[in-house]
Amino acid sequence: MVEKWWQRYNTLPVPVKASLWFVVCAVLQKGIGTITTPIFTRIMTPDEYGQFNVFSSWQSIISVFVTLNLNAGVFAQGVVKFAKNRSEFASSLQGLCLMLCLLWSGIYLLAENFWNQLFGLTTVQMLSMLLMIWLSAVWGFWSMTQRVDFLYRRVVAISLVMSVLTPILGVIMVWNANDRVTARIISILLVQLFLYTGLFFCQMLQGKTFFSAKYWRYALAFNIPLIPHYLSGVVLSSADRIMIQQMVGNDAAGIYSLGCSVAVVMSLFNSSLMQTLEPWLYRKISERRVMDIAPIAYISFSLIGAMNLLLIAFAPELVAIFAPAEYYDAIWIIPPVTMGVYFTFTYSFFATFEFYFEKTVFIAAATVVGAVMNLWMNYLFIPAFGYLAAGYTTLFCYMIFAGSHYAFMQYVCKEKFSGIRIYNLKIILGVTALFMVVGGLFALSYGNVVSRYSMLFLSFILAYYKRQDIKEQVKAIMALKKQAKE
Repeated sequence: MVEKWWQRYNTLPVPVKASLWFVVCAVLQKGIGTITTPIFTRIMTPDEYGQFNVFSSWQSIISVFVTLNLNAGVFAQGVVKFAKNRSEFASSLQGLCLMLCLLWSGIYLLAENFWNQLFGLTTVQMLSMLLMIWLSAVWGFWSMTQRVDFLYRRVVAISLVMSVLTPILGVIMVWNANDRVTARIISILLVQLFLYTGLFFCQMLQGKTFFSAKYWRYALAFNIPLIPHYLSGVVLSSADRIMIQQMVGNDAAGIYSLGCSVAVVMSLFNSSLMQTLEPWLYRKISERRVMDIAPIAYISFSLIGAMNLLLIAFAPELVAIFAPAEYYDAIWIIPPVTMGVYFTFTYSFFATFEFYFEKTVFIAAATVVGAVMNLWMNYLFIPAFGYLAAGYTTLFCYMIFAGSHYAFMQYVCKEKFSGIRIYNLKIILGVTALFMVVGGLFALSYGNVVSRYSMLFLSFILAYYKRQDIKEQVKAIMALKKQAKE
């Protein structure tokens, strides 16, 4: 059996192999935090776990200002646009990013105490953060150049080493430290220094271009207008923990973060499915065969909804596995956060039209509106109802986010496809309403094990009865990946 699969794997085209391994890398990088959560929640108190997650949230936000997200959209487009001078382009953006990081490090050191007080971090933590921001950008630049040429082996090797070394060194340092939060931060920094620093010098030696007015102007002109979009996206996903820490405390931020970490399990599945569907979606739009999209969208929404319901149903058991009893209240965070994950999946089917036709104003508007509403609602409802309210404010904002993209998609279709209605809104609302009602019923049954398991039993019977339909739906989606590669 193994030999048969190996032979089949060897017959795959290089782009397909590369796509497969890049998905594995993404799962390794994003899943490492989730996989090691049960360890760190048992050697760190909720207060310490909350402090570390708030540090991570600040890092995500500050990174947008420090690097301008140069290793994101503009670099991916630039390595294709400047394919003949790719090495020079890559090294020049590495140089620009380094200069920005040094500039912001200087600004920090000029008013060290002010920044420490503003972010609630120590000098060691702030300097570590700035260094980690730079190293993450270095990895982003290098790994993108590998992806373009389908050179997946080195990316996989580094990702694998990273996924092994980070938790091992983290556990050793946290276990033996008095300041466990700083120890956890330093352990990640040391691994990144070991693995990523050489990548910077590798690209600089290849491109031999630190400064290029042409490439620097191009990158800044492209990315600076997108800063509100990038920043709003980070705020929407990270600001909750910071506001909970400020308004309630580190322990509440830790419990809330655990609930989010459990929900990330499902976001990894959602992302993998979307990576399969996205090339097919773009292909259908380019071929103007957009009416083929809706049937697959309905199937995808149903499958993702069902998978997310499983996570909500087993939330008490998952929290017991992920953390000790002090974190038990995290079960109440999982339903709204998981429902929010569902909406982040659905919006991709709408936003693809905006990305394809480069409607960046629409993209930024939807993200900014969602982020501003999230901050405002957290400010109002966390003091009034406690930190659990943050999960529901985030869910509501993701619903607005998805709804905004649907409205913008309709506008794009009116302009580009003569007003064709691609989706039946009643079907989408029906699937979504059923998902949320059943999810709410599971959440209400957390206090009654018999009721919850009775609902699960009935759900499994229904799934068994509909097993043939489910198989056909899964086959239909998997067939799309093959189509997209042809």
